[in-house]
Amino acid sequence: MSAADQTPGDPVQQQAEALDSGEQVAENVPTSTPSGRGMFGVSGAGDTSGFGGLVRRRPVIAGAEPPYGGYFDEVVDCLRDALAEAGAEDDWIAKIVVDRGELTLHIRPERIADVCRVMRDDDSLRFELCSSVSGVDYLDEERRLHVCYHLTSMTYRRRIRLETAVTAEDPHVPSVTQIYPTADWQERETYDMFGVVFDGHPNLTRILMPDDWEGYPQRKDYPLGGVPVEYKGAEIPPPDERRAYK
Repeated sequence: MSAADQTPGDPVQQQAEALDSGEQVAENVPTSTPSGRGMFGVSGAGDTSGFGGLVRRRPVIAGAEPPYGGYFDEVVDCLRDALAEAGAEDDWIAKIVVDRGELTLHIRPERIADVCRVMRDDDSLRFELCSSVSGVDYLDEERRLHVCYHLTSMTYRRRIRLETAVTAEDPHVPSVTQIYPTADWQERETYDMFGVVFDGHPNLTRILMPDDWEGYPQRKDYPLGGVPVEYKGAEIPPPDERRAYK
């Protein structure tokens, strides 16, 4: 942020100054736009990245209202009609977001597999491919663990995102592997990195970390640690033991 962008009373700048001076974060930082410090959200360890002084504010993305633009309106209308025919309740779709040219449907966690089945099977939708399942941790939210599904309709050449969110205390989401077999290893990776439990998965085990590993490395409250690495005769200490940059 340049000096020209910093206006008197700017809560982001006030928070940056407070953090630099070791004070508590100012209370007037808007709660609707929670701010964070650093690149990775980890505290209590040496700053080896140089981003420890970074203060960022996450934008608030509000739900969109129709018309959504492009083919988005047709997809939403067809999905609502298909869900109604299947006897679904109106609250299965919690929110609709259009941001950066992408349509995202926020789905209730317990209904994500049901919605995926409709998205795949309905003749007016035909989203035959799930190209990605991934996780996100929004540490400051109650339902902090989000699971994102990228669906592609090869019939109609369309793409959308489905997203659902659960708490860290009850991180259970129905598996979609029976609907999209491509989600098998992707759900395992999301489980391995974020600790989201996909109920009904045929073999929900770690896929990147050792089976006896404790914790979930991509959660924002995971400690910044590690193991020393030998490289061409030199030993690189783990991140929490390296020199800290101020």
